Amino acid sequence: MALMISVSGIRGVYGSDLTPQNLTRFTAAYGTWLKGGNVVVGRDTRVTGQICEDIVCATLQSVGCNVIKVGVVPTPTVAMSVLKHNAAGGIIISASHNPSEWNALKLLNSKSEFLDSEQGQRVIEISESESFDYKKFDEIGTLSEDPNALEDHIDRILDLPYIDADLIASKNYTIAIDPVNGTGGIAVPPLLEKLGVSTIHKINEAPNGLFAHNPEPLPEHLEDICKLVVEKNCDLGIVTDPDSDRLALVTDKGELFGEEYTQVAAFELILEKNPGACATNLSSSRAAEDMARKYGQQCHRSAVGEINVVKKMQEVDAVIGGEGNGGVINPNLHYGRDALVGTAMILQILAERDVSASEYRAGLPDYFMRKGKVQLEGIDGDAVLEQAETVFADMQPDTTDGVKINFEDGWVHLRKSNTEPIIRIYSEGTTPEKAEELAEKVRKKVF
Repeated sequence: MALMISVSGIRGVYGSDLTPQNLTRFTAAYGTWLKGGNVVVGRDTRVTGQICEDIVCATLQSVGCNVIKVGVVPTPTVAMSVLKHNAAGGIIISASHNPSEWNALKLLNSKSEFLDSEQGQRVIEISESESFDYKKFDEIGTLSEDPNALEDHIDRILDLPYIDADLIASKNYTIAIDPVNGTGGIAVPPLLEKLGVSTIHKINEAPNGLFAHNPEPLPEHLEDICKLVVEKNCDLGIVTDPDSDRLALVTDKGELFGEEYTQVAAFELILEKNPGACATNLSSSRAAEDMARKYGQQCHRSAVGEINVVKKMQEVDAVIGGEGNGGVINPNLHYGRDALVGTAMILQILAERDVSASEYRAGLPDYFMRKGKVQLEGIDGDAVLEQAETVFADMQPDTTDGVKINFEDGWVHLRKSNTEPIIRIYSEGTTPEKAEELAEKVRKKVF
């Protein structure tokens, strides 16, 4: 597979696609675009993290940037550090949910947000033209460290007015965690301890980057944490991806809470206290709309992608946002997905209601999602999307990002992949059968 280049950074298998050469080229382009200033650099636990960090830091210095290293920390901790240091930007060295052999550079701007399309395209142009602004020996940037970045991030979470650590501590929760050998093993335990969690059971906690299972927090990868919750009589199971920006939950019965419902619960905590607009992407569950409607509010939809949700949140002044992949975006902290603040918010809502995780989940609406794809070999993807828009024109499809068709009892979303020659077909219904039925109905009419 070739190096994946997008407006938010580069990603690939280290040593074949992601090499020291393209790490240097892309970092130099980013630093040149910034025109110097402070840049925060952090990484996840991957084996190649340190060598990538060394290359990135030296390259940033060579184009006049002053580097502030925050070490092995969650992606949202890097974002918080950009704000803390009033930095020009930040680089996160992490391939998120990709396997251990992958690594990546994810780029932040001065607002601690991922680069938008215009900003990212400019970095790509500088990289391709190799128009780097390397500095002379007396103009190179400095290198310093901030060992308190994670502690400061946790403290900011506890400072949120609606997070009551004393209330949470009074529940004497027993929690199981599976950080899949990523940064959650470093970050989640101290957060839980400061929230007064009495007992923490851990699996796959060693932060060595050798992921014990596929690191994407999907149901088929989470059997062990479900068993641990039952065996240890835990109140909740917490699962993070390697860079701790996605949060999946397991109820006290050892059942999956559902990644789509992480943001729904977070929405409720905020909307109950501070009613206002919320936002998520087009492929997230209809449960988000249901929760917004419960509090008399509107849930706005954006194109798929974290920065698109963030832009929509800012456009409508949303009080909370997120993505159905377990991403909670709390603007009271920063505009980015954050599994740590998501964890605190989930414990807070359970403590306030004095209910178990399974009881709370039972009170949320049930939807079932189906995710499929169609290979585009010999097929014009744009023509397929145009056909879908035409065939279902009377249903006023949303064409913000591909084509989304809303039915009374579900929806179907077709969109071209940015990384593969496929069209993704996501559908949701009130039953698994309905989700399948709706997807097949659309597929037959447009392919």
